[in-house]
Amino acid sequence: MDKKKKRPVDEFPWQEYDKEEFKEKYPYLAKELDEGAELVIEGYRTKEEYEEEAMDFSGYNPTVIDFIRRCETDEEALEIINWMEDHGEITPEFAKELRIKLVKEGVRSFGSKKEWGWYERHRKR
Repeated sequence: MDKKKKRPVDEFPWQEYDKEEFKEKYPYLAKELDEGAELVIEGYRTKEEYEEEAMDFSGYNPTVIDFIRRCETDEEALEIINWMEDHGEITPEFAKELRIKLVKEGVRSFGSKKEWGWYERHRKR
C-alpha cells in the first residue's frame, strides 16, 4: 500500500491517527490514555480567587507592581515607574518594559486596584 506524502497541515494536533502510529509517535501519551488518568482535576482557580486567598505579609516588601496597582490613572502609574527608576529601585530595562505595557494595555493590566486596607483584608489571621 502506498502512503501519501504528508503536508504540513497534516501535523496539526486535531488530525486522526492510526492507533499504532500514535503509539509509535507518542508512547507515553498513548500509555496514559490506555491506563486512564492518575490525576483528576476537579476544578481550577480564577485569577480573582487566587488574589482573594489569605497570605502572610510579615516581612513583605511591596514591589513596583504593588504600587502601580494603587494608581487610578496611567499618569499616576508612570510617575511611580519614573520614581522607582530614578531612585534605583528598578532597572532602566525593567522600567522600559513597564512603560511599554502601560502604554499598550493601561494601568489595570497590572492587576485589579488595591484599595486602602487590601493587605489587612488579605492577610492570614
